[in-house]
This record gives sequence, C-alpha cells and structure tokens, in this order.
Amino acid sequence: MAPASSVVSRILLALSLFSGSGWGQDHDLDNLFNPILPGAHPDPSCIHVPKEKTYFCASSSFNIFPGIPIHASKDLKSWKLVGHVLNRPSQLPELAESVGSTSGIWAPTLRYHGGTYYLVTTMVHDKRPELDPSRWDNIIFETDNIWDESTWSDPVHFPFQGYDPSPWWDDNEESHIVAAHAWRVDPGIHMAKVDLKTGKVKSDWKKIWNGTGGLAPEGPRIYKKDGYYYLMIAEGKCGTGKEHKETMARSRNLYGPYDPNPANPVLTNANTGLYLQAVGHADLFQDVDGYWWAAALAVRSGPEYINWPMGRETVLTNVTWDRGAWPVFNSPIHGEIPGLELPEVEGTIPGDGQAAGGEDVLLDFPPGSKLPPHFVYWRPPVKSNYVISPKGHENWLQLKPSKLNLTGIDGNSNGPGGITFVGRRQAHSWAHFQFDLDFRPKNEGEEAGIALFLSQNHHARLGVTLLPQANSTTLVPHFTFRAESHVPVPPPFTQPIPTDWLNDTITLELRAVDQTVYRFSAGPSGRRPWVIPLVDVPAETISWGFTGALMGAYATTNGGNGSTPAYLKRWDYMAVTQLRDCWNETLYNCRNGGCSCFPLPGEGEPAQPVRLV
Repeated sequence: MAPASSVVSRILLALSLFSGSGWGQDHDLDNLFNPILPGAHPDPSCIHVPKEKTYFCASSSFNIFPGIPIHASKDLKSWKLVGHVLNRPSQLPELAESVGSTSGIWAPTLRYHGGTYYLVTTMVHDKRPELDPSRWDNIIFETDNIWDESTWSDPVHFPFQGYDPSPWWDDNEESHIVAAHAWRVDPGIHMAKVDLKTGKVKSDWKKIWNGTGGLAPEGPRIYKKDGYYYLMIAEGKCGTGKEHKETMARSRNLYGPYDPNPANPVLTNANTGLYLQAVGHADLFQDVDGYWWAAALAVRSGPEYINWPMGRETVLTNVTWDRGAWPVFNSPIHGEIPGLELPEVEGTIPGDGQAAGGEDVLLDFPPGSKLPPHFVYWRPPVKSNYVISPKGHENWLQLKPSKLNLTGIDGNSNGPGGITFVGRRQAHSWAHFQFDLDFRPKNEGEEAGIALFLSQNHHARLGVTLLPQANSTTLVPHFTFRAESHVPVPPPFTQPIPTDWLNDTITLELRAVDQTVYRFSAGPSGRRPWVIPLVDVPAETISWGFTGALMGAYATTNGGNGSTPAYLKRWDYMAVTQLRDCWNETLYNCRNGGCSCFPLPGEGEPAQPVRLV
C-alpha cells in the first residue's frame, strides 16, 4: 500500500491546500470533473472492492423508484449505472403509500464485508411526527452479487428512532450500527450492536458524540486507522443549506469518548463564492493504491443559493491521511480538480446501464424491449400503465392515464392508482428534452404531456387536454399549462391547438435554457424541428428539498372517468453543456433574481404565453 503522505506529491493544483513536489515525468496526471454523478444523486456512500477491481457508489432516492441507484467505476472519473438496490415494489410496499415530498429512502451506507454487500438505510415517513417511532423505518439489504440487482434481498428491519445508519464491524467480527438520532428527540450520534442478518439490537443505544453544535448532526461513518476510531458526521441544516459541512472526532475506543478535530470543519464550501455549495454528507474510501478519497454531496447554486434545479449531486475530492494524524481534505471542492493521478483502469463495467450524465439519442420503444435502466417513476408504478410497442402503435410507449394528475390529492400524498409519470434525471446544466406525442382524447379533462418534475408540489407541466371551446360546449384539444411551487410561478393557461396541427402528432419540448429558466415549447411533428415557445418557468420553481429535476411524460384523466391512452416516441434527451465552476462574478448572467454561469448566446428574452393562430 502506498503511504498516504505521498498523496501530497500527486497534487499539482494552485487551488490545492497541499504542498509538495510533483511526480516525475513518467507519471500521467489527470483532471477530475465534478459532479461525478450529475443530477439527483445525494448522500453518497462509496467503496472500493479489490476482488472486483471496481469502485461502487450508492445514493439516496427518496420517493423515486427504482430506488438507491448503484454506480460503478474503474477510474473514479467515468461512472456507469449498474443497478438499483430497491428494484421490486414487494421489497418495500410502504414506499407506495408514503406521504410527503421528502419521504422515502434517506442516506444509504454501502459496505462490503466477508464477501457480502450490505446497504443500510432509512425509509422515512416524513409527515408523521418526529416523536413517533414509526416515522423512522431503518432497514438492511444485502447481496453477494452487486452486478445483478435482482439478487438484492428483501429488507431486514431494526428499531431505532432516527436515521442515516451506517454499519461497522469490530475486530471480533461483531456488527454495530451508528446512526443519527431524531434531532428534536435526543440530537446526536448513537451506536449499538445490531445483528445485520436478523435486525436484532443486542445492546442499548449509546450516544457517542454531539457534534460541534451545527444543526442536525447526521450521516455518521466510522473508520479505523492507526489505533484510532474516526467518526465523521455532517452538520448544518439537513444537507440542504450553504452552512452544510463535515466534522470529525476520534477515540481509542469504539464507543468513545470521542475528541473533536481541532481543525473542524474538515470539509465545507460554506462562506465561499464558489459555484458548488452545501458540500457535506461525505464518505471516505481508499483507492487501489491505498490513497484516500472523499465523496460528498453538493449543489451547483453559487453563493446566491436560489437556483439549483438539479438538486444535490455527488462530488469527489482527494484526501491525505498521514499515520496517526487527522485526515486533510482538498477543501473547498471545485468543479474541476486538475493534476491528480487517478487509478489505472483495469477492465470495463458490464451491463447496459447508462453512463452517469449520459444522454438519450432518439430513443424509440421497439417490440420486446424494456425501458432503459435510468428511467424512473414517482413511487412504485402501476406497471400496466406503461406498455411498450402495443398493437397498432409499434415502436411507441403507451401511457394509460391515472385518475390523479401530477399534483395528486394534496401535493403530498399518493392515491389509488398512483400517478402515471415516467422520466429521467436531468443531468446537464443545459439540456433539451422532447418527444412526439400521439394523443386523441375522447373525454373532457383527459390530458397527456411533458413535465419538469421535482415532487407533486414542485413541478411544471405542459399538456394536451380536451376542454370546451370558448363560449361553447364543443370539446376541442387545448394546450394547458400549470405549475406548483413554494415560490411564485407563471399562471396557468389554456389555449386551443391550431386546427392544422390536429392531424399530426405533437412535438413537446422542455429546454433548460440555463440555470435560471426552463422553456416549454410545442409544434407539429411533421414540421420538425419547428416548435413555438409557450412559457418560461423559473428554475427556482424546483430548487427545493432533497431531490432534483426529473424530465418526463405523464397522462391523467384529472379525476374523470376517461381511459384514452397516450403514445410517445422519439424520446430525446440532448446534453448541451455542463457548468462546473464560476471563477469570478463577471462570468455570471443574472436575471429574475438568480444567477448562472456563462449565458447561452442568442437565447433572447424569456418566452411569454402566446396565442396560437
């Protein structure tokens, strides 16, 4: 194993905190680009498995299904989706009934021990009182084959009134779990002996550290090195604020007492003008050469912290950890870290999963195919509502409408039949997403369209809906728009679709113009690529909470009794660019109360609703 202190000599970066000479000319140095997992991939937990010569990262998924994505890499730079831990509705039926936009799967920890992969996490029922123990459903998954997602077990449950559990095995192979207690109950980090096979808690929960005084001490992970147990936690506004940070303490004994690091916080981008903010909830791991790295969450918001529509993403930085010393992180974290020696690549990642941040290229739905692994739903879907290449519509995806629209009953709850919505994570700062829609509604209120979705109470949608013509009872197809958010949004509108469009399919487009604005457009597919901008939506609409933007398609009867399906094809997600850093404020493009880097040329003024004639 290479000495950890030699990490210093691998860094040739003016922005680095470290000093030391560079490698000789026989070593190739590389640039690391953050985020390594773009789009909604918060609360990362990463490991290196020597047997597989591979690095694996798990991340939170909340109400998104399939849940707990696993990405793999050979070089720490390029990552590929290889499966989901939560891939069968039967594993966790209560996810289908969760209430609250921030409910669901919180903060998993992935570990490999004794030939088995363990994933320990919490299913949170966010609308239940914090003092109610049933709010916190702590669970353990396991598999011996991480490449085959179907081998992940059903969960084993264990009682703990809190969240963010992480496993640890002592020198006698006895398993323990360290977790964050509900912060209004007994805030701090607690630990107990827990049988990971049965969920039986074999000792009392003991508080081992209170943290340094930051709000919501959480996300604990334990590491043993040079005779010390190191406890690293996140503090500061539950992972969604600029004051988020990582702190650390250590002890000669697993159950403490723990002494805080005099240099706390060990990792943060707080109080900087950097583009990456809210850095925290980190995990430490070693690469194949023994060098240390930290994966953490971050948001691309700049210090304004107004527009961060892709939510919390996974970033990486290098760490030096000398014998007997505290680890030193390359902090703050930037969007590009040049001058690193990344691990050598051995082999390729198997499977048909998408590369992190990849794009869809004119995706159709041929007979016998399946939806791509990176397609997701909001809570487990009603599978019969999504039919690939049905008779008469070969190479189309059929969406059968749900009675509920994207808002649902109250903007928080699921309901009978759920919502018909399928999408993918937005993974690029600027991206174009579109598809062709063939929808011939027969009943008033039937609707299908394109959506920018964060949650049931934070989204925007443009659809085709059958509504009465003005001053008439005659039903004609209309474009309808609606947005939901905690901030002001464009007002809803409806307008008839031009009659010369009705014999064609309709192309619906959602464009991330920049970090501040999304643009909804539509046009007849036969006149491709001609579309008309209909409305702009502020990115602040979905800059909230724990997840990030999904771009997708939906179908609903809006509470009616209709059943007309919608069909879509030419699903196309086009990556335009990835913003990683704003190095000085002169590069900012500020409007509508928010800022972004490097404005796209020629975008013009925000679109306003227009009358189609």
